[in-house]
Amino acid sequence: MTTVRLPLFPLNSVLFPGLVLPLNVFEERYRAMMRELLKTPEDDPRRFVVVAIRDGHEVASTAPGMPDQTAVPQRGPAAGFGDDPAKAFHEVGCVADAATIRERADGSFEVLATGTTRVRLLSVDASGAFLTAELEELEEDPGEEAGALAEGVLRAFRQYQKRLAGARERSLSTGAELPDEPAVVSYLVAAAAMLDVPAKQRLLQAPDTASRLREELTLLRAETAIIRNLPSLPASELTRGPTSLN
Repeated sequence: MTTVRLPLFPLNSVLFPGLVLPLNVFEERYRAMMRELLKTPEDDPRRFVVVAIRDGHEVASTAPGMPDQTAVPQRGPAAGFGDDPAKAFHEVGCVADAATIRERADGSFEVLATGTTRVRLLSVDASGAFLTAELEELEEDPGEEAGALAEGVLRAFRQYQKRLAGARERSLSTGAELPDEPAVVSYLVAAAAMLDVPAKQRLLQAPDTASRLREELTLLRAETAIIRNLPSLPASELTRGPTSLN
């Protein structure tokens, strides 16, 4: 088994291979991570791993009321994640390659990264300025009938988009071309569908592409049926939810 150690960036969201991730990095532990990544030669990938938080806070309380009004200020790389950080995170995450790391005048960073490869967390190290993790890369097995399933998912996704646009009382742009490669389809739909973190996490860690597509087909049909029976609502009501501070 080949493993790799990379910086760990926990978020209240799921990153999928091929998807773009913009980050506003302001906590000192993640600033330290970006300063370390900037030491990597420009021609080499500046990689870190994004993992969804199972139990904990994306932003640690650094002052009374931040982010919890009753929270006691915390410091250190594992702040907000308990005594055993590994238990605070989902087991499967995604490697991100930072194409842009731009430092602002106040020392915070603007980062633009892209998901590349799924990984399984084997251990988490909190001894440094930021969390690092020992990781095992996960291969993408196509599974059985992935091609036919991808076609079905694309049809269901277009129907889902139409229903969602109608519920939001706005037009649907149909000019964008959707991919036809099964794995790419599975990740794009998983990222684009309005699903909660546990559902997206299940899709990320599916054992193969076909299994992911089968679950997406079920989810899309169920979500489309729900939207069809909803009254017309403003888009802000349908999309209201927690916003990532990173």
